[in-house]
Amino acid sequence: MTRPIKPVTRKAQRSGNLPSYVQHVTFNRATALRQYDPEGLLASTIDYDDRYMPDEVTRDHARRMHFAAHRMHAARTPAELRHWQSRYFGLRDRIVLGNRKLIYRAVRRRMAVANWADDMIGDCHIVLIQVVAAYNPWLGIRFSTYAYTCLVRALARLSQRLSCDWLARSLSLEALPDGEPGSPFRHEPLSSGSIRIDEYLKEDHPLLTEREKIIITRRFCLRDQSGNQTLEKVGAALGLSKERVRQVQASALDKLRKVLLDPVSVGAES
Repeated sequence: MTRPIKPVTRKAQRSGNLPSYVQHVTFNRATALRQYDPEGLLASTIDYDDRYMPDEVTRDHARRMHFAAHRMHAARTPAELRHWQSRYFGLRDRIVLGNRKLIYRAVRRRMAVANWADDMIGDCHIVLIQVVAAYNPWLGIRFSTYAYTCLVRALARLSQRLSCDWLARSLSLEALPDGEPGSPFRHEPLSSGSIRIDEYLKEDHPLLTEREKIIITRRFCLRDQSGNQTLEKVGAALGLSKERVRQVQASALDKLRKVLLDPVSVGAES
């Protein structure tokens, strides 16, 4: 009994512009060109605007795409290289477009903040292109399962990054909500002369009390917190009631608004 040959990923050696690909034993056979020739697929007018590209079709496209990359690496003339490069990107784009609904499904089910959806969709298109290039169609894994898992993980990382940067990077204090951090707000970039909010959260800054700093940090996901915490969670950690946490939060936000709107008068009062 012969062992199955495990495909090996080959990376570009001659040029950084050549994509990585999955090397398969069939690429070196005499019948490879007839088996993987993408001409017929690229000439097809079939699209999948109203439905997903079937996994079997995606897998077949991916095999031909990797074969095109293999021929790119073996090309001996610029014309041959351009020919297979066109075939590679044509197949890759068909797979991306045929499976782009996976992006909307992942964003719709995983995104809690609606006003981030457009940013997430744009970033996820880049992720999907990377997923298509890395997908190994000979392992028997469904592309939809593999891609959706990658998209969900990417969304988790992207939403965490946005959440952690959300307040300290670009949110004006007059637009800061008194309620839940996820509620809609009016996004206005800080002026060049404004002081970063996290400056007031330093341990030695006298504006806020230690309790106020802890609550603001936990409620608005600052300083690498795992996520913006609810009033109940913050209260349980500090031994306070939900209403008391809300009051302390409101007091801290009021101080921050005042100092950013008129730092001179606040400094004079203190």
